[in-house]
Amino acid sequence: MKIFTTVLSAFLLMGALPNTEIPHKTKQRLFVSNYENVLGTSLEFKITSETEAQAEKAELAALAEIDRLSAVFSAYDANSEFSHWMKQDLNKPVKVSAALFDMLSLFEQWKTKSNGALDASAAVAGKLWSDAAKNQRVPNTKEIKEAVATMGKIHYQLDRANGTATRLSSSPLVMNTFAKSYIINLAADAALATANVSAVVVNIGGDLVVKGNVKDPVNVTNPLANAENDTPLAHLLIENKAVATSGNYRRGENIAGKWYSHIIDPRTGKPVEGVISATVVAPSATDAGALATAFNVLNLTESKALAATITDAEYLIITKDGKRVESEGWSKLIDPNSVLPVVEHHTLPNYGAEKPWDAKHELVIDLELKRIEGNSHRPFAAIWVENENKVAVRNLALWYNKTKWVPDLRNWYRINGDKFKENKDNYASVTGATRNPGKYTIKWDGKDDKGAYVRQGKYTIIIESSKEHGTDEIIRQPMELKKALKKVTNAGNVEISNVTFDFRKK
Repeated sequence: MKIFTTVLSAFLLMGALPNTEIPHKTKQRLFVSNYENVLGTSLEFKITSETEAQAEKAELAALAEIDRLSAVFSAYDANSEFSHWMKQDLNKPVKVSAALFDMLSLFEQWKTKSNGALDASAAVAGKLWSDAAKNQRVPNTKEIKEAVATMGKIHYQLDRANGTATRLSSSPLVMNTFAKSYIINLAADAALATANVSAVVVNIGGDLVVKGNVKDPVNVTNPLANAENDTPLAHLLIENKAVATSGNYRRGENIAGKWYSHIIDPRTGKPVEGVISATVVAPSATDAGALATAFNVLNLTESKALAATITDAEYLIITKDGKRVESEGWSKLIDPNSVLPVVEHHTLPNYGAEKPWDAKHELVIDLELKRIEGNSHRPFAAIWVENENKVAVRNLALWYNKTKWVPDLRNWYRINGDKFKENKDNYASVTGATRNPGKYTIKWDGKDDKGAYVRQGKYTIIIESSKEHGTDEIIRQPMELKKALKKVTNAGNVEISNVTFDFRKK
């Protein structure tokens, strides 16, 4: 696992984070840490404790539980219990762990509940479409029908009395629908049971569970604007519940210029397309994860009926045409103190011969964190924009874990140190479709830190990264930002690679 520690500061581009209200005993503090490449995505812990030592003890317990369960469920680890079970002879009862039995049982139950929308054998059609994408062709009707017929079979049989699972077909299966939800729930329990902590939030790839004495602020990612600093769809306050989001906007296949979701309807063998994002809040993590995925497959009427079978389940669904569908109780989850970002109105500066920034344009910055063997800490990073006079005009993002190390971002801190000291207490979890590990997007809408559009002209985008007891790296990318669209690639440095700066129409 590659570790990094991150907190999004108050300098995010669009939309300040909601105020964090954490009920606590005397001396209770919030400790935040993040990791990359855990279960193929990112991981965040938020632990409330009196001491850092207790928080670290809880974190280690949670990590150990994640490792234990990953070694049970992983379809990518040839040595996992699931992988070994998949290699067993057909029609042979095999004694399996309680965790694997639970997982297989969950798929049985939800396949029935969802009328076939959830099925472990959806991997059959998933492989068909991923292979087709490599050859840049859509699967033909015969291939899809064969996949549907294969998925329609009974693939295994469970014997609860003897704790055995018997494979009945050689079809590929995957545990993705429930694995993250199952794991975050038990990881949070392990953290709470091991150390003197009052609250734990475990977030793996946008699915999270909140346990203990805390109301955690959670931002719901907008599927149509999902950069790190885009305005979220909603600011929630979550207490002792789980949140899961599933959608097609971060993963899928591009075939002949058309995007196909990675989520497959096992009943048709085709990628889903009616829903682009579904967020569910429920008391049970596995219920939230199951509903979020199922809502991408079912129609809205079916989704509403399925949600009604789960006590206290609330949801927000975004359809392909942009329709927003909320459950009756969704509004009760909204943070009453949250507000949408307010843009300050200013008298336009005298731009002289230059025109103000065209509001139809934006600069999109995509970057990837390098995997460095033996150096697992993710660097602190700051991203900001300077004009041609080398004056900072906009802070875009700041990532860090402990405030004492922020001055190590020497260039950024020299400019923004005083402002940072006033705005360092905003921490919010984020729920969204699962991201690929290490890949992040930041946007600039052409406004300065006060909310006014800058003039068209020459700017330099700066990315500074720093490691504890390590490097201090700078990427400086000059760009002329006027009407002409352009895309620039920067090779990066020892910490960050594959950086693209795309000046485009929104």
